Amino acid sequence: MDRKNQSLVTEFLLLGFGNLHNFRIVVFIFFLNIHVMALTANSLVIALVGVTQSLHSPMYFFLSQLSLCEILFTSNIVPNMLWLIMVGEGRLPVSRCLSQFYFLSVLTVAQCLLLAAMSFDRHVAICRPLHYATIMTLTHQLQMVTSCWFLGFTMSFFVYIFLSKLEFCNYNIINHFYCDIAPLLRLTCSNTSSVELATTVVAFPVLLSPFTLIVVSYVSIIQAILKIPSSTGRHKAFSTCSSHLIVVCMYYGTLSSIYIFPPRDNSINLNKGLSVLYTLVTPLFNPLIYSLRNQDIRGAILKYIHTLKLFKKSK
Repeated sequence: MDRKNQSLVTEFLLLGFGNLHNFRIVVFIFFLNIHVMALTANSLVIALVGVTQSLHSPMYFFLSQLSLCEILFTSNIVPNMLWLIMVGEGRLPVSRCLSQFYFLSVLTVAQCLLLAAMSFDRHVAICRPLHYATIMTLTHQLQMVTSCWFLGFTMSFFVYIFLSKLEFCNYNIINHFYCDIAPLLRLTCSNTSSVELATTVVAFPVLLSPFTLIVVSYVSIIQAILKIPSSTGRHKAFSTCSSHLIVVCMYYGTLSSIYIFPPRDNSINLNKGLSVLYTLVTPLFNPLIYSLRNQDIRGAILKYIHTLKLFKKSK
């Protein structure tokens, strides 16, 4: 492409949700409340796992890491989204836009791997209970979590290097509320084959492999549960992994609807709605699902509330 008469873009114009007219304040307050509740719920999970002795187990350690991932994930997207709601549209420097996508990618990869690590933990607990303590040692837990974060940063940086070499000319409008790879590739005037190849190389092993591991783990878990003779035992075994299974279905459901089976270009509002669900609502639902369906976490919350009441009475 001839670029002699083309000016390089230094910033993008994010259209956000367009002009919301009189609903701007209402939408802003509604989304802000969800964001605050998501941050509070995930922070509470991390705090409870850290201070409650009964929650010092591999499952809750992985859950606290997932909550940390949710906090960073929603904090990367939502503040700018709230700003766009108030101003209608906003400009974002190219470097900041690419950085936003990089951290989005890091946290997406880390979440997928953490969910796979949690499914492996449930697989060992139900299918190999006698070997659970020797397999899920603290050293192995730390190695698994470190690998999740390390692969998130390194594999995403691999894509970011190729993406940062692209040049953007003339057209700079992104009809969305955050920077993602698809609109960036549509706006570039450079050859995108290297970026697309890098994305494919990263996506298949890092995103598809965890999903495959989760499916295989739950096939083994279901087979093991069906072999338990008593209905009470089967119910107890399934309840230990039902929350994780719901979170996996929600996460991969929204993820696939945006990236694997995205709406057509003329369904941009549907795409934005799914993205709101992915970036704002899911980070709130995850800790709520674990809290409402998990007796240990409910007990820890009630114990914390009781301690807080006693502390106030002592004053």
